[in-house]
Amino acid sequence: MKKISITIPCFNEEENVKPICHEVKKIMAAELSQYDYEILFIDNDSNDRTREYIRELCNEDGRVKAIFNAKNFGQFNSPYYGMCQTTGDCTIGMCCDFQDPIEMIPKFVKEWENGYKIVCGIKTTSKENKIMRFLRTCYYRVIKKLSEVEQIEHFTGFGLYDRSFIEVLRNLKDSTPFMRGIVAELGYKRKDIPYEQQRRRAGKTHNNWFTLYDAAMLSFTSYTKAGLRLATILGFIMAALSIVVAVIYLVLKLLYWNSFPVGIAPILLAVLILGSVQLFFIGFLGEYVLSINKRMMGRPLVIEEERLNFDEDGERNG
Repeated sequence: MKKISITIPCFNEEENVKPICHEVKKIMAAELSQYDYEILFIDNDSNDRTREYIRELCNEDGRVKAIFNAKNFGQFNSPYYGMCQTTGDCTIGMCCDFQDPIEMIPKFVKEWENGYKIVCGIKTTSKENKIMRFLRTCYYRVIKKLSEVEQIEHFTGFGLYDRSFIEVLRNLKDSTPFMRGIVAELGYKRKDIPYEQQRRRAGKTHNNWFTLYDAAMLSFTSYTKAGLRLATILGFIMAALSIVVAVIYLVLKLLYWNSFPVGIAPILLAVLILGSVQLFFIGFLGEYVLSINKRMMGRPLVIEEERLNFDEDGERNG
């Protein structure tokens, strides 16, 4: 009997862990009863009752497993690590807040049985804030044009991954993995299935401008050279313009020594423009350096505090 693993990362999801577990069990029993399955919750150091409820679920059913992180290791590391700990013939990654429709699971499995080793859920419409939707669309269009690697538009990581691809993930030595980019860069031929992203069923979203900016910068620094190349090209252009303007001012001053006052306004304007451009690209360069530094340190993806319902030997992957 084939086995399906379902990983559900969570952080302060006390209102959602039990409902989503029950819904997943229901759809597995109703539409995928010919498969064995496991549900793996990986908790990113919740400070509400999430862990308490997960313990109850694990005590009720041995097919429900859990990994409790020692602290919050971020929105990318924890889900990635959880997927690497699964034991199924395929792994489905999904959010705990019901924004990823559970009804998509049978569709993913069907395409997997048709031979696709990766099946991606693509948001064609969303019930999220329209401004956020617009900004995401603009970002994807920009990154697709700048990146040397295919970027999957409106893909959050929600999808199915064959065991062979999970093995690829386990063998990667990347301490800051960006799952969306890895799927596009290293993944097998895939099947994209559209869906409408739902509103969060309960609780508050943990995404904010900082986390979204962090995600954007991680993908930008991991899969584009555009920032560095743009700094080089613009720096050359600004240097050339500065030389031209300086020569023109010098010639005019020599020709009209008494009637051509240089004035402080153009000097101040030039300093402000050049200074702002320099600060912008120093920040850009800093993002690349930060990304390199995180990878060079080679720190573990997460540190586990506890795991529940795994084999006695506590076998670890990744």
